[in-house]
Amino acid sequence: MPREFRYRGYTLEELRKMPIDHFISLLPSNARRSLLRGLSKEQSVLLEKVRKAIKTGSKKMIKTHCRDMVILPEMVGLTIGVYNGKTFTPVKITPEMIGHRLGEFAYTNKRVIHGSPGIGASRSSMYVPLK
Repeated sequence: MPREFRYRGYTLEELRKMPIDHFISLLPSNARRSLLRGLSKEQSVLLEKVRKAIKTGSKKMIKTHCRDMVILPEMVGLTIGVYNGKTFTPVKITPEMIGHRLGEFAYTNKRVIHGSPGIGASRSSMYVPLK
């Protein structure tokens, strides 16, 4: 039997019903201070889109450039497209992500995978006959 998710002793449903001020007090200091300073225009637009998607029951991906938005309990279950500098990376929000930021789940650089060296890759390859 899978364990029920809890964040600082509260279930997901309790977190969703909780006033935002009380929820903010449960967050780690960096996220708490960020939210206490107030939401930026970009963050408030994203939050309105999230609330609209929940209200309408839409399953469409919400696209955003707002990588510094703290994940709130009301976002759980949605798919948010987070811009990584090139494309929108789909991020499916799970309860374990609460308190983290959206940008943590959309990497901005790819892992380097080196191929085999070709002609001209080094000085010694200048003298290798082609055939």
